[in-house]
Amino acid sequence: MQCPRVGMAQGQRGQRRATHARRATTLGCLLGLLAASVAPAEARSRWRGWDWLVEKLIAEGVDAQEVKAVFSDPRLPPFEGMSFSPAPVESAWRYRLILRPETVRLARRCLAAHRTVLDRVERQTSIPASLLASLLTVETRCGQNFGREVIFYRLARLAMANEPGNLAENAARLCGEECSPDLESQVRSRARYLENTFFPEVKACFSVARQLGVPVLELRGSSAGAFGWAQFLPTSYLRFGRDGNGDGRVDLFQIEDAALSAAEYLRAHGWHRRATSAEKRAALWAYNRSTAYGEAVLALAERLRQSREVMPRAPKSKTTSARAEATGR
Repeated sequence: MQCPRVGMAQGQRGQRRATHARRATTLGCLLGLLAASVAPAEARSRWRGWDWLVEKLIAEGVDAQEVKAVFSDPRLPPFEGMSFSPAPVESAWRYRLILRPETVRLARRCLAAHRTVLDRVERQTSIPASLLASLLTVETRCGQNFGREVIFYRLARLAMANEPGNLAENAARLCGEECSPDLESQVRSRARYLENTFFPEVKACFSVARQLGVPVLELRGSSAGAFGWAQFLPTSYLRFGRDGNGDGRVDLFQIEDAALSAAEYLRAHGWHRRATSAEKRAALWAYNRSTAYGEAVLALAERLRQSREVMPRAPKSKTTSARAEATGR
């Protein structure tokens, strides 16, 4: 259902009439969208509110039996709506805490404990070991916090932003009694962006689960839907995941695979041995679309680079238990 545009009338009286017409048209359209999405309640309840996404996944070629098995699993909560803002909001404050003394010390310990792995990756890719240690510290406190969320659920909620009922509810919430054409356009654009960004991630979850040999709903990670030491989204795993320890599989819960994969991601997005400051920032922006994030990682890496501490080499990391903990096995 598309909301029609109401043209501007000439003269003061005409402008007032046009204003009232636009308000009535916008509110009528929102109510129409909401009614159209809620009316067939029995159809929506078949997959507990996920019907739109179920149909889209099957239409995109994901095995229908796999899809239906996941969405009928009682471990997956029902979809009860997902609120979003017209524009992204950057939480810069948390990245300002990165340079606290305790975090710097943790990053130094991370570099010391995994220096053999990180140095080898640096030789292979030209991505500095200090940068990788900083990135892993910022992402997961160097493997201490992978997150315990079901990433399929977190990504599926975001992919549902543009579902007609959810779009209408957000538009009504954000617009109140009246919705300007600009705000209406922003809300629709934001919903499309979230769908286009996160639907491919939902789809990729099925392939990632098969490669790791775990059920889709046992993939665990952050509330943003990322997983492993380097907090990759599923599509990034499929595109940039690398086997860093030669065991024939890519497992981002192993430091060797995660470090090489993160380096390959940055290299693919423009980081190289003689990269300019702008190129480095652009690569980190691709990794996490936050200016504050990129500045924090770079500043922490510089602290490590300048450090005069002697960092002894550590024995090979034990990562099997970390993977088991994160995947629930």
